[in-house]
Amino acid sequence: MKCGVVTFPGSNCNHDMIYALGNVLKQEVIELWHKDSDIQNCDLIVLPGGFSYGDYLRSGAIARFSPIMDSIIQHANNGGMVLGICNGFQILCESGLLPGALLHNNQQKFICKNVFLKPSSKTTPITKQLNEEKSFKIPIAHGEGRYFADDKTLKELTKNDQVIFQYCDENGVVSEEVNPNGSCLNIAGISNANKNVFGMMPHPERAVDLLLNNTDGKLIFESLLN
Repeated sequence: MKCGVVTFPGSNCNHDMIYALGNVLKQEVIELWHKDSDIQNCDLIVLPGGFSYGDYLRSGAIARFSPIMDSIIQHANNGGMVLGICNGFQILCESGLLPGALLHNNQQKFICKNVFLKPSSKTTPITKQLNEEKSFKIPIAHGEGRYFADDKTLKELTKNDQVIFQYCDENGVVSEEVNPNGSCLNIAGISNANKNVFGMMPHPERAVDLLLNNTDGKLIFESLLN
C-alpha cells in the first residue's frame, strides 16, 4: 500500500510513523509537506502526532487550513483512507472529517504513559482483524486528549459501530477508573460513518518494534493495511 505521511510545522511523530510503515511494515511511504496540494496517489494518508503550529489557538485548528487538507478531505470524501494519530486526530475533528472534539485532559496535565485499549468495532478496517478478547498496550502522550461529543453524536457513534478503541485495563475491562483523560465513554478512537477515516489519541507507531518490547501497535497497522 502507498502511504503518505504529512508533516506540519510542529509535527514530531512523522519520522516514527515513516519508520513504522516503511521499515517495519514494508510499505511504500511518501513524505508529504503541509503546503503541498498533491497527495501523489497515496492510498492511505496519515496525519501524525505532534504540536502543529505550536497548538496555538486550539490543537489542530490552524493545521486544518494547511493547503494539503483540501486534498485530504477530497481523498476521504472519495473513499480514500485517512488515519490521524493524536494531533492528527485533533486535526481530523477540526476539519469536520470526524465528529466531536478533543478537550484538555480532565486533570489539566500532560499525560505520557502506556495504556490499554480494547477494540470496540467489528466493522472498521483498523479493528476488523484484531482479537476483541485482547487488550493492546499502546503509549499515550497528550494534553488535549479528552474526547467530547454531545449525547446525540455519542449515540450515533455507538449505533453505527464507529467507536474503534476504548481505554480499558489489562484484562480488557472498560471502566472510569482506567480512563486516563476523562474521555466520553472511555473513547480512545473513532471512525467516520463510512469507515474510511480513523482517529485515535494513542500512538501505535511507538509500539511496533521488538527493541521496545512491545509490538501491539504493529497488529493495529496490519489490520488496517490488510
